Amino acid sequence: MAIEKGQKAPDFTLFDSDKNEVSLSALKGNNVVLLFYPLAFTGTCTKEVCMVRDSMAQYNNANAKVLGISIDNVFIQDKFKKEHELQFPLLSDFNKTTIKDYGIVHDTFAFGMKEVGKRSAFVLDKEGVVQYAEVLDVPSELPNFDAIQETLNSLN
Repeated sequence: MAIEKGQKAPDFTLFDSDKNEVSLSALKGNNVVLLFYPLAFTGTCTKEVCMVRDSMAQYNNANAKVLGISIDNVFIQDKFKKEHELQFPLLSDFNKTTIKDYGIVHDTFAFGMKEVGKRSAFVLDKEGVVQYAEVLDVPSELPNFDAIQETLNSLN
């Protein structure tokens, strides 16, 4: 079952595209937006991260740290981040532990792939409690960015 509003977000430590470890617990004291996407370089995933890139001022104004997470390895994440000039970290959940902890796994995905993360958005308050949770079963759908911003604005 997916993590829901009001629950404490499960901690994780994942490598980012610069090969640095990033722990959710180290971001305590910040509002955090976790954006899980199935796979880098796919149409909807590219559209999603570029939409976030183009509205980073809104996230910065809301004092929010944005983290993009997929099962892609750090090398793919690095290429994806550079190609689209993203200003937020992309984390590799290559071992699929975080998508399982958050309960957001497509058991079967396109082309016979197993255990791919569902497109999901979670807004965490400064204590790491989920204040907004959206899990999309249809990979081509995008999160409700207006609702994400409204939640962030309510936290400040």
